[in-house]
This record gives sequence, C-alpha cells and structure tokens, in this order.
Amino acid sequence: MIRCARHAAGFCFLLLLALLVNAVRVMVVRADDFDGNPANRRIAIARYHQPRGNILVADKPVTGSRPTGGQLRYLRTYTDGPLYAPVTGFASQLYGTSLVEGTQDGVLSGTAHELASVPLWNEITRDTQRGGDVHTTIDPAAQRAAFAGLAGRTGAVAALDPATGRILALVSSPSYDPSLLSGSGADATGDWTRLTRDRTQPMLDRAIRQSYPPGSAFKVVTAAAALQSGLVPDPHAPTVSPDPYRLPGTTVSLANEGPGCADASMFDAFRVSCNTVFAKLGADVGLRGMVAQAEAFGFNDTGLRIPPGVARSNFDTRMSPDQVALSSIGQFDTTATPLQMAMVAAAVGNGGELMTPYLVDRVTNRSGATVSATEPKALHRAVSEATADQLQELMEAVVTEGTGTNAAIPGVTVGGKTGTAQHGVDNTGTPYAWFISYAKPPGGSHAAVAVAVVVEDAEAVRADISGGGNAAPIARAVMQAVLTSPPGVTSPSGS
Repeated sequence: MIRCARHAAGFCFLLLLALLVNAVRVMVVRADDFDGNPANRRIAIARYHQPRGNILVADKPVTGSRPTGGQLRYLRTYTDGPLYAPVTGFASQLYGTSLVEGTQDGVLSGTAHELASVPLWNEITRDTQRGGDVHTTIDPAAQRAAFAGLAGRTGAVAALDPATGRILALVSSPSYDPSLLSGSGADATGDWTRLTRDRTQPMLDRAIRQSYPPGSAFKVVTAAAALQSGLVPDPHAPTVSPDPYRLPGTTVSLANEGPGCADASMFDAFRVSCNTVFAKLGADVGLRGMVAQAEAFGFNDTGLRIPPGVARSNFDTRMSPDQVALSSIGQFDTTATPLQMAMVAAAVGNGGELMTPYLVDRVTNRSGATVSATEPKALHRAVSEATADQLQELMEAVVTEGTGTNAAIPGVTVGGKTGTAQHGVDNTGTPYAWFISYAKPPGGSHAAVAVAVVVEDAEAVRADISGGGNAAPIARAVMQAVLTSPPGVTSPSGS
C-alpha cells in the first residue's frame, strides 16, 4: 500500500512539474507568439479598455479617445488627421498601430514600465495605469507650411533643427485621415481596402519610408568629398572638366542643360549645377572616397530610428568608375529619403556636425511628470568645420545668384541646392523636383532650420531649375515658419 502511495505521489509530482513547465512555456517562452497572434483579442481589448494617452504637438494634443459602448471601450480620434498622419500613424482596433502610435504603444496604452510610480507595482497589484503622453518635436507652423506648400501634389517635406536633430516637420502628400481606420466595423474595413489599393499610396510616409533618386541635390555630398579629400583645394579655381564628359571606360558622353560648364570652377558649377563637372569630380574622388563621404552624411544606415524606422538611403559600395560618376550627380542607384537629404543640409548648416534626428521630445505620465526625455546627440562628423564653411559658401551662392533664388528670405542667410532626378524606363518619367536648404537667423552663425522638399509630379522645364521653381518656394515657407515661431516651440529638449 505504501509503495502504491509513493508511486501515485511520484506520478502526481511529475504531472505537477509538467504543468509548471507548460505554464512557463506558454507565459514566458511563447508569450511573444501569443501576443502577436492576430486571433488574440485580449491584446486589442486591453489596448482599448481605457482612453489612450495622447500624442502632442507644441504641448497640444492632436489625438484623443471617445467611448464606443462596446467590448473595445474606446476609439482613437485625431485632430487634423491628414496633417499629422505622417507623424502619428494610426491606432486601429482592426489593423494595429503604426509610426508613433506603434513605437510608443506601450506608453500610450499604459503598459510601459516607466509610467509606474513604484517599480513593478502594477505587475504585483495587477492595477491598470492610465496611458502616458508623447510630446513630439514638431513645430505646428512648419508642419502647416509644408502641407499647404505641397497642396495635394505627390511629394514630401522633412525639416530639422540642425543644432539638436529635432524633427520640426514631416509631411507626406497625398495623405489620409487615420480616424477612418480607428474602429472595427464595416466602414473601417472598407476604408482600409480603399486606402491600401489607392494607386497614389496615401498611407505611405514618403518623408521617411520612401527613397528617391536625389539628382543634383546630391552634389552637396560630392562637393564635400572633393573638398574634404583635398582634390579641390580652391573651389574658385577652374577644374579640368570637358563638356561633354565621356564617362570613364565607356563611349557614353554626359552633357549639361546649359552652357558655361566646360572647365568651370566648383563654385560656378555648383551655382548653375553642371553635371559634367560633378560627375568627373566623383569619378576622380573614387568609389572608396565617395562611399565614405556619403556614409558620413548618413547614407547606407539601416538602423536609423526616430523612433519609427527610416528607410535606408542608398549609395552603392560596388560600382565601376562610370557608375561612380553617375552616382555622384544623384543618379544610377543612388537614392535618398527626404529626411536623409534634410540631414545633409543640416550637417552643412551646423558646421559639419550631423546630429541624430529624433521625433519624440519627452514622455509624461498621467500627472504630467516627465518620465523620459530625448537628449540631443551627435551622429557623425560629416565634414570638418572648414569644409562646412566652403560648402555654405557654395549653397548660399545658389540662393543669391544661382538656381535657387526662389528660396531667398529678406534679412536671412539661406543656403540651398536645387535638383531634379530622372527616373523611369529610359528616364521617361516626370522628373522629381528637389530642393534642400538651411536658414540662419539674422546675426546667427549656425543654421536654425534645414529642409528637404521633393515633389514627384513637378512640371520640369529645365532639370535643375525645376527644383527651384517647384520645391524651393515650399522650403522657403517652412524656413520662414520656423524662424518666426513663438519662443519655446522649437527650443531644445529640456530648455
């Protein structure tokens, strides 16, 4: 009898141990699998059982929540949804979350550990804490200026504070209203189908998730490589640059849109945007030097988060000399997001120092206390301060006497670079018009704002002038908005 009892006890112990092992497997090992399973309604129920925290712009919420009376008790609402969609993303009871709504979901839903007043208190008591608020770096005046400037045309705008890396504007056009996707009914399903099938891709965040051939705007990077390497000791001296220029190792000749480019100095070639001069400079710098310079500005970075992930801007690391030449004028396989090109302008305007771009300034709990804040930090030394000074001279000449005069602001020092990128089969697509720029406030030695604008459906008459005609006025409006913003709106974190 005692032996049977012992066997029964041992068997029960094994069963108990198996239950414990399975519990650990379900609750720990496979927790992420179950949490991520679309059939798991508990995640959505927990996310929407109370009002979400808000996303704020200049300390004013651009999101909200309203009761539904259903199992998913609260619905996400948006103020000026199309304007801020490239920042907020969406929070949908059916389709999950995106952009800041996604990366900050723990804060907004109240599950983030840092929101608890006492560490691990909520895990112990199983209490539900109210969602925290996410304060963005966006300047509302700059955001509105960019949105109005695009006026529904397909394109994007990104603006930065060069000294800190704060993102002041992120606009993508055409846009959409995230509130259309908030619910769980037939309307939300229909709107999701319509938006995802729309050929204009209104849900694509073109400012950070779409890369384009940058065209002549990339000549800032090529000029930096030539100056930084010592290939061009004096930007005002004539170069040895034939017009047309035969691409190395080929029988293909590259020409310019206008006259005056043969043996032009870097200064003049940059001002009127000579393709031949910069293609030859890129080929002379060579693949290794061009790759190093592009990467110093942020190209080929697959890990950039703002905190939403940013698409990789590409500069090929394996190319023949003729391909290097074409890449050096922003063609071939060279591509860049608008944010990346804003980073190029920002580094030049900030004396060569490239700061890490960021979109979330701070997070506050239900009481308004700051629980985390972003501190500005350097990403790369893109160029030396001396080279940055030379690049500023080139970019400022573009605005005062070159292809970018439409970006000029009275009393303000503005530097810029126009560009148009050919694309499509045999370059038959409508060229993309680019303008990248920075602006220094009156009496300032460093730029207060850097902007990149791309317009996909621009009407181009002449390649490099189209950037000045279509994109430069948008950049000017954004720069003016930042420079005239009320004190504190664009101040660094913690100031």
